Amino acid sequence: MKGTIPLTATGTSVIPRGDQMDFHALNALLNLYDDDGKIQFDKDREAANQYFLQHVNQNTVFFHNLHEKLDYLVENNYYEKEVLDKYDFEYIKDLFKRAYSYKFRFKSFLGAYKYYTSYTLKTFDGRRYLERFEDRVCMVALTLADGDRETANALVDEIMTGRFQPATPTFLNSGKAQRGEPVSCFLLRIEDNMESIGRAINSALQLSKRGGGVALLLSNLREAGAPIKKIENQSSGVIPVMKLLEDAFSYANQLGARQGAGAVYLNAHHPDILSFLDTKRENADEKIRIKTLSLGVVIPDITFELAKRNDDMYLFSPYDVERIYGKPFADISVTELYNEMVDDDRIRKTKINARQFFQTLAEIQFESGYPYIMFEDTVNEANPIEGRVTHSNLCSEILQVSTPSTYHEDLSYDEVGEDISCNLGSLNIAMAMDSPDFSRTIETAIRGLTAVSEQTSIDSVPSIRKGNEAAHAIGLGQMNLHGYLGREHIFYGSEEGLDFTNAYFAAVLYECLRASNKIARERGQRFANFENSDYASGVYFDRFDPAEFAPKTDKVKELFANSTIHTPTAEEWAQLKADVMEHGLFNRYLQAVPPTGSISYINNSTSSIHPIASKIEIRKEGKIGRVYYPAPHMDNDNLEYFQDAYEIGYEKIIDTYAVATKYVDQGLSLTLFFKDTATTRDINRAQIYAWRKGIKTLYYIRLRQVALEGTEIDGCVSCML
Repeated sequence: MKGTIPLTATGTSVIPRGDQMDFHALNALLNLYDDDGKIQFDKDREAANQYFLQHVNQNTVFFHNLHEKLDYLVENNYYEKEVLDKYDFEYIKDLFKRAYSYKFRFKSFLGAYKYYTSYTLKTFDGRRYLERFEDRVCMVALTLADGDRETANALVDEIMTGRFQPATPTFLNSGKAQRGEPVSCFLLRIEDNMESIGRAINSALQLSKRGGGVALLLSNLREAGAPIKKIENQSSGVIPVMKLLEDAFSYANQLGARQGAGAVYLNAHHPDILSFLDTKRENADEKIRIKTLSLGVVIPDITFELAKRNDDMYLFSPYDVERIYGKPFADISVTELYNEMVDDDRIRKTKINARQFFQTLAEIQFESGYPYIMFEDTVNEANPIEGRVTHSNLCSEILQVSTPSTYHEDLSYDEVGEDISCNLGSLNIAMAMDSPDFSRTIETAIRGLTAVSEQTSIDSVPSIRKGNEAAHAIGLGQMNLHGYLGREHIFYGSEEGLDFTNAYFAAVLYECLRASNKIARERGQRFANFENSDYASGVYFDRFDPAEFAPKTDKVKELFANSTIHTPTAEEWAQLKADVMEHGLFNRYLQAVPPTGSISYINNSTSSIHPIASKIEIRKEGKIGRVYYPAPHMDNDNLEYFQDAYEIGYEKIIDTYAVATKYVDQGLSLTLFFKDTATTRDINRAQIYAWRKGIKTLYYIRLRQVALEGTEIDGCVSCML
């Protein structure tokens, strides 16, 4: 059997005969009303079934039994032998039976299509499938459980039921012999010297080929025209570094499975800030234009105060700031030191109008959707860990403390700092609310994500390895909020919607802290520098009033009463505080809410906790072309509860995120949606509203595209709804 595939299919799709419709045609009917004016949801489910009959089954390698299959996949270097060797075969067989007993079926055509094109194990020529969904789930569970049968069983239960979904790198890579890392993304600092810049570019290459996206901090780099070795006008500023990074990301990718992706963050008071923003203008000169690199701007409170007064805002030389204060620019509070730095003649500075800065910001966002925004002081006031959060990641939900590295002239480390890994996975809120044991669901997710952190050791970037080992940081996310609210006939952003969001996230916070505290007790180990955190002092727990945790509206009270989810009482909160202060937490960070793209489709969830962008989403998927995707849990009886994000408006979206933000120790990817009539003034208003409501970060700005005249189809769901 070695070296050959036992029984194979032809590698081509079966052509339907007679009047049988193919899966693509059936999926297209989802976008057309039936004779009674109803959306044809059943046609999409039929499309998923036909996709299996016409394509998947015909292109899946056949094995007589599990033993034959695993032997073949190990011997031919598809599966990691080390993963399977931690269990006896009878247990593995029982685990696969456990997964298959759920009789899983994809609930949408796009979910099935995404899984088989993006996640499942294929033959090396890419033509045939070697796994079903259940097989992938088992390999993820076996990998993360690391020999622990109880954890493997729990992970299979939670993933197969859709309650927990690991992030794409974990779900894609776990158990495979030819793979990248199971980590979603990384964050790196760059300090103001050539050694650090060179190391950062090399690290970006190394991380990009192994895992997800990489975000880098540029705020510490001296501005264009700054002196080098006291010689004036020598520095080229941040833009040439951005160009080098963009080229690096375009070169490196994860075995061709995921394209390299990067982001760079710059403080609003850096002298290169306007040039930085100009790189995303549609008419930017090719010498400076940045096409694929994502941009983020770090904005302190003082910037908003200056704009409110219509004052000028000063931009400070990072080189001089570090020289005067003895620490990099990103590690000081611009808000606290602003007036002092303005008055200090030793610090070079220029000025621009604060309102004009925000106008420029909105113009660039209007054109490109960038930059992301991190509200620096809001983030750091909420941060429970000693140190300073300086920047975020590609999706603007990771907010962790990092520390600088220093280097010798040969680029070897003088002192290894701590950089950041993103170990992510998300709960499906609707399925979590249906969980027979919500506490077990959370604990299983925390253990699974902790395993992602512990099983990742990236030796090529020592600062990433050190940060990961010190922090055991994870990011449990959430998705399908709108799907759940719609299912329960609650309007997104309504009083009941906000009440549910508050109580749900309070319950999640409680269970996350309990789970991490339990792991710390079991192992007798806490995250590094726990003793200097707000958890150790108890200050973190004092930020919350337990009276605010429980639901207030009758409908939400009923939903919680009919679930296993529990919001803590004052006594339980006080006990948790005492337990954490005594025994600690294993994970330095526990929650982060990512945008959840592809995993939302395979999990049948609305993305993240924002509203749907359309009742029937249209996507272009590779060679297949247009694919239609219905909002999860939507049917012909609850359509009114599935208003899209453009109809709902940014205020209710921000209100919802503001409620959730209180309970999330990191960030939440918050995309703002605007109708095609929006102006830059509307975007500015939204930014100010978000800042005032305590939002930590803003992700993309989305403008609804204007439909071309005459292109709407009579009876087209996505056009008419």
